[in-house]
Amino acid sequence: MTANNVIAFQGRPGAYSNLACRAAYPEMQTLPCESFEDMFAAVRDGKAALAMVPIENSVAGRVADIHHLMPESGLHIIAEKFQRVNHQLMAVKGTALADLKAVRSHVQALAQCRNTLRGMGLTPVIRPDTAGSAAEIAELKDKTIGAIASSLAAEIYGLDILKADMEDAEHNTTRFVVMSRDPIDPDPARGPVVMSFVFKVRSVPAALYKALGGFATNGINITKLESYILDGHFTNAQFYADIEGHPDQRSVKLALEELSFFSREVRILGVYPADPFRHNPK
Repeated sequence: MTANNVIAFQGRPGAYSNLACRAAYPEMQTLPCESFEDMFAAVRDGKAALAMVPIENSVAGRVADIHHLMPESGLHIIAEKFQRVNHQLMAVKGTALADLKAVRSHVQALAQCRNTLRGMGLTPVIRPDTAGSAAEIAELKDKTIGAIASSLAAEIYGLDILKADMEDAEHNTTRFVVMSRDPIDPDPARGPVVMSFVFKVRSVPAALYKALGGFATNGINITKLESYILDGHFTNAQFYADIEGHPDQRSVKLALEELSFFSREVRILGVYPADPFRHNPK
């Protein structure tokens, strides 16, 4: 196994990021990492060629910490992947549904099953990741504790699935981005392109309104815009944005020029082909 054929993900074998790696790059070997920082380091240090990074979920929203970590990772976004998420309620073999009192999983998975868990009278317990929760209950062999994880995790850790498709919404989908040491430059003539970037606006009235005005006047679609606090200062916000378009296109160039005029910093995280799911969700 060479690093060029390895894709890293955060979590244990059987995590949803593991499934996304298999779906998007079935020919590559996967490298489980304890934390997001370890995952990014694996790519920077040459242990892996790519990293599969969860960004947001259609039910639970933004994945915590990712927007802080990506700009400082030193890596570039080269692709995106939308992965349908089906949560399974599992427990050690021989457990009946009535035996369960508590369920362990990642905070995102628990949030995506909140209503179902409440209806079943089960207490959610937050753990670092989904597959890790499955591994924990397999070791504990306590029939009162279950886990929410993937069907792959149940298979790997020898658990029974007591209830399938626990997610509250049928559209439950996670968006991942794929990051690499080197950027790519896709040709917009070959299909839709997405550009991701972060920026900080100047501390003047209506700065954000003025900074984004160029996208409106130049007909650029902003598909995502989020702000988050930096360094614990509530007046120091950074914005993460996705737009449809390539920085070499004249309309995008003009919009970025206007953005730069009203911003203290603009940093492109990646330019990459749009996943077909964007315009044809299934």
